[in-house]
Amino acid sequence: MPWTLSLETMPPIDVIIALAGYAIGAFGGVLVFIEFFQTPSYINYQSEWDDWNVDIAPSDVDEYSTAGRVGAILIALAFALEFVATLL
Repeated sequence: MPWTLSLETMPPIDVIIALAGYAIGAFGGVLVFIEFFQTPSYINYQSEWDDWNVDIAPSDVDEYSTAGRVGAILIALAFALEFVATLL
């Protein structure tokens, strides 16, 4: 008999929410990890001179990228899902 998903074979809802939280948190962690290794927008490298320049103008500085912001939100969502799963 092939395996089918029914109410008897389905895991409890708190386990499903916890697993979803783990997956979302892992993806958010990867995005934050990527954020850590990006070169800031105000640092420039000139390969012909082997020179690094730091030009800081407050209006041009991007402190965080979209990947880091989305990753932080996903990690926060993962913690919220884990909290809800614990309460269930």
